[in-house]
Amino acid sequence: MSFLVDALRASLGVAALLAVCYLLSSDRRAINWRLVGIGMAMQVLLAVLILVVPGVSIIFDWIAEGFRKVIDFTHAGTELLFGNIVNDQQTFGYIFAFQVLPTIVFFSALSAILYYFGILQKVVYGLAWLLARTLGLSGPESLAAAANVFIGQTEAPLVVKPYLEDMSKSEILCLMTGGMATIAGGVFAAYVGFLGGTDPEAKQLFATHLLT
Repeated sequence: MSFLVDALRASLGVAALLAVCYLLSSDRRAINWRLVGIGMAMQVLLAVLILVVPGVSIIFDWIAEGFRKVIDFTHAGTELLFGNIVNDQQTFGYIFAFQVLPTIVFFSALSAILYYFGILQKVVYGLAWLLARTLGLSGPESLAAAANVFIGQTEAPLVVKPYLEDMSKSEILCLMTGGMATIAGGVFAAYVGFLGGTDPEAKQLFATHLLT
């Protein structure tokens, strides 16, 4: 029963968001409802694959485990610098500056290294190509949406800076919405570390759910 209530609440939320978008649209006749339906169907399909299908959920569990290990590396470095302030939470408590912020700094540095070696660009371009093929997004839209996942909503528009002047209002809105709807890798890791605390299983659980 609780599952049905949660599903109904989620459906009402989605319907409300679609209604607000429709009411605020400046050109309602130009709305491609087929594309909206495809996007919603892909969201539901992805959620079912991740949460229900064992093979797919294993892949996301593996990705979440990778994030958790990287967070553990960050914790080891923070412990080296600050000592017992990090480990002795009974005495000092959970200090945000020493537990969470180093994770964001570490992931930002890691992203910069991956960008320097050209690895991050290939991943972003691959995701952008997939979005363009499945949802019919323009190049700047799909590229910025893919970049949001790795570098955050502040830096992602800079990736498509040369195209901003020629982008339509719809594309600009899509660019802004994509930034608000996603979190960067560093913030993702910070959430996992903050919500999971020092429990490895809790970190794994939150990492998996945040990925979905």
